[in-house]
Amino acid sequence: MARKAILLAALAALASPAALRADDKLAFLIPDLYGSRGLIVNSEALLPDGSTHSAHFNSAFQAEFTQFNISLASQLASVPLPSPASGFTYELDPALGVFKRSTQSFGPILAERSETIGRKKFSLGVNYQYFTFDSIEGVDIHNVPAVFTHDNASPGGRADVVTTNNGIDLKVGQFTAFLSYGLADRLDLSVAVPVVTVDMDVVSDATVQRIGTASSPATHFFSDPSAPGGFGSHKRFENSGSASGIGDVVARLKAQPFKGGATGFALGVDVRFPTGDEEDLLGSGAYGVKPFAVLSVSKKVFSPHINVGYQWNGKSVLAGNVLTGEKKSLPSQILYEGGLDIGLTSRVTLALDVLGRRVLKSPRLQTETFHALQGGLTFPSIHFVQDADFNVTDGAAGIKVNAGGKLLLDLNVLFKLDNGGLRDKVTPLVGFEYSF
Repeated sequence: MARKAILLAALAALASPAALRADDKLAFLIPDLYGSRGLIVNSEALLPDGSTHSAHFNSAFQAEFTQFNISLASQLASVPLPSPASGFTYELDPALGVFKRSTQSFGPILAERSETIGRKKFSLGVNYQYFTFDSIEGVDIHNVPAVFTHDNASPGGRADVVTTNNGIDLKVGQFTAFLSYGLADRLDLSVAVPVVTVDMDVVSDATVQRIGTASSPATHFFSDPSAPGGFGSHKRFENSGSASGIGDVVARLKAQPFKGGATGFALGVDVRFPTGDEEDLLGSGAYGVKPFAVLSVSKKVFSPHINVGYQWNGKSVLAGNVLTGEKKSLPSQILYEGGLDIGLTSRVTLALDVLGRRVLKSPRLQTETFHALQGGLTFPSIHFVQDADFNVTDGAAGIKVNAGGKLLLDLNVLFKLDNGGLRDKVTPLVGFEYSF
């Protein structure tokens, strides 16, 4: 979802990777890739007592292995849900005693506007988003380097390292159904229920770099019958899995305490329930509360809006350690969004938005150059820094089309504007809304 150890381990004495536990889920794919003992490389080198040893190449990586899962979890828990607000909003006309459309625009797709749908009005919608995550902190997740050093390295030919080239293929499909109901003229209740499908593949290509044992291939090796003497330098490890099910349900209460002419102001709160299975990366595993405020102006053609909010997250095993069950708090976030709805025609609205969030005190991946103790060699690698803040900024462009009556068709594209966090270059969305 880690510090250098995005991958590696398998009992090198075996010709295939260690088998996963039968009940393993997606959150265990990375930690279990190399087995419970970590990265082990065979050796026929003699110890002082005349025995041989199985060399562990784990270093600080294993201690920080779960950091990558935290990054995955914190990003998956904050993928943007489409707005549950109705495209058709109404207000009471005191002169006529009937409800009428309060704005010509059908509103934004991923952001919010201040208008409510009207007392005893319903809005029902479904939409689908598809994420193909391709980078984390600007690093291609299909090509992540990590270096493993020998545990308790000592003089005498044990300055070898294991370099790895690692790839994570992560795809997330999110089908969301939402229902909004007007409790009062200016008070809405909404519920969003996502159904999530996650496919994840993890691959690691490992190479023993014989820095101090070039003339002694038996000192550190992977078993390989095709290599001279069976002393192989390369090994490939991989795991994959998929899961689907209900995600984290979100309930929203939004009120519009002020409306003056075309300008409206709304306050709301989202409550996220941990209904998704966090061990399968279907949900966050923690309650979340997001109070927010909305300022919008409803004009005939141009309708701008601004959203600000704060996302508080509770404790989840994904922010702690999935192997031990330890829970820690997922990173909190400050959210800010701004955009414009343009009524191209009476039946078509163009929605443009910039969606930003400030992630607070989260692990961050950084690239580095590893310098070997011998030979002056260098290798690319990664590490994680703790409790760092960073920004995640996306752009969104979409249209809402009145397909007839009170039925709306939504088409949207979300695209990244910076490299913070776990990202997808382009995320498509398609959906429908119906008001009654």
